[in-house]
Amino acid sequence: MAQRQQLSARPLGRVPLLGGLVAFVLVMGLGLGSLGALLWQAPGLDVAQLWQEPYLAGVLRFTLWQAGLSTLFSVGLGVPVAIALARRPRFWGRGFLLRVMELSLVIPTLIALFGLVAVHGRQGVAAPLWKWLTGSPSGYLYGLSGIVLAHVFYNLPLAARLMLQALERSPDAHWRLTAQLGLSRGAIWRTLEWPAIRRVLPQLAALVFTLCFTSFAIVMTLGGGPGSSTLEVALYQALKFDNDVALAALLALAQLVVCLGLWGVALAQGGTPSLVAGDAPAPLTAKWRRRDMYGLSRLTDSLSIGGLALLLLPPLVAVVAAGVAGLPDIMTQQRLWPASLRSLVMALCAGLGAVLLALALLGGSGWLRARGRHGVAGVMEGSGQLILVLPALVMGTGLFLLLRPSLGGGLDGYALVVLVNALMALPFAMQVLRGALLALPLAQWRVAEQLGIHGWARFRWLVWPRLRRPLGLALAYAMTLSLGDFSVIALFGSPTAPTLPMLLYQELGGYRWQSAAATAVVLLFWVVATFTVVSALTRRAPRYPWHRQPSPESRHAVVP
Repeated sequence: MAQRQQLSARPLGRVPLLGGLVAFVLVMGLGLGSLGALLWQAPGLDVAQLWQEPYLAGVLRFTLWQAGLSTLFSVGLGVPVAIALARRPRFWGRGFLLRVMELSLVIPTLIALFGLVAVHGRQGVAAPLWKWLTGSPSGYLYGLSGIVLAHVFYNLPLAARLMLQALERSPDAHWRLTAQLGLSRGAIWRTLEWPAIRRVLPQLAALVFTLCFTSFAIVMTLGGGPGSSTLEVALYQALKFDNDVALAALLALAQLVVCLGLWGVALAQGGTPSLVAGDAPAPLTAKWRRRDMYGLSRLTDSLSIGGLALLLLPPLVAVVAAGVAGLPDIMTQQRLWPASLRSLVMALCAGLGAVLLALALLGGSGWLRARGRHGVAGVMEGSGQLILVLPALVMGTGLFLLLRPSLGGGLDGYALVVLVNALMALPFAMQVLRGALLALPLAQWRVAEQLGIHGWARFRWLVWPRLRRPLGLALAYAMTLSLGDFSVIALFGSPTAPTLPMLLYQELGGYRWQSAAATAVVLLFWVVATFTVVSALTRRAPRYPWHRQPSPESRHAVVP
């Protein structure tokens, strides 16, 4: 490690440090500046309102309760799913199911809600079965149960995918020993599976809790009334309808304190939080025949994998089935194509901004670590996680108040949306790029140092070929997250010039179900196409001469 740090001390001179400092000042300035602007506009803040006023106390209790239940079910049910997928490395449809699990993170919330209503609503596909089983109409989709179901739909695949990745990264020798010793199911759980899962569990639970705690569109759609309101929804109402900046600042502080406290406890357990599933190695368990693959495990694994498929696939199929019939009519609407173009342009701008900020922060922190300044490097890299604890609505509103004297035209609201979306996607982009930057080969780094290859030449010939694919994946995640965003656009978007999520929300609010279904299909198409095309464009790195396999004679050559 020390040798790598010495060799990586001069890849681009001081450019990484300067870029990291600029990105750090920008991110922290926007985040803390927006919060400061909100607090500045809220004189006489009374923190005691949170527990003295019955409505606010109820909102805080319900927010904590629904986030806790959602985290418990998402992570708890994700454990058997991850173990089943690790134990069954080969079955028909496994690759497709894993891809759907990866895409579940970037599926727009309104599309997921539309699919859940089509399957689990009062007129949904599952309504007759529910009535036959219980004798009462289907109403579980609204209120606390519906909120938890929607959160599990989103977060169970994420939790299972990240735990599966942790299991697949266990050393090959460990799985070989389990096969040779014929360890039972319980012994494998105690010695291999639980230690691997336990390492990622604190940060994973904190991530899922944060996503559920700050959920907006799901609670606003499925809440069913004031009794099911959360801090994020109450904050939106205070800003959008009541113009009560003081209450919004109070709710924002409550969210910030809870999320910061939770992440502080999680990070104290060690490790780095995982947000997305990167390129995990091939399942090592496929090489060894495990004793626990048979008997009861076959049944439990089938139930776990089948339950995951039943959770994810029917809502997506329902969206496509409901929307295909209305596609010919909606294709001729004048608002669809401008909304699509507007969404794609904003997603591209936000995605590029997130990737550039991620590269700058990671490059700067790497430069500092190469010189032994690990504490400062950790602060710089940790600034990219600010959006996880600072609500997007708070940041957007604070930036609006902060920049209000210089704002003018109608595009200013969309500029704020792009800026906030870039910051929202920043943690995910950093997660994808971090592993690629740390995995740069030491041997080639040493050769480049001996040959005097520095600066741009080293980046072009050594770094870029190995960073190309992670850059495409990071850009794909950032673009699709921005493409389906609704929370920020709901506050700053223009009803006369909507994006696709805003157009879908308007059609749902106007009870134009056929048009809404078709718009949902179009939005889903753009999300899947964007993720697939952007990540595929950078999948195949260019072949350079040194990528070829060395000849037997050259293997013994000595580098002078």
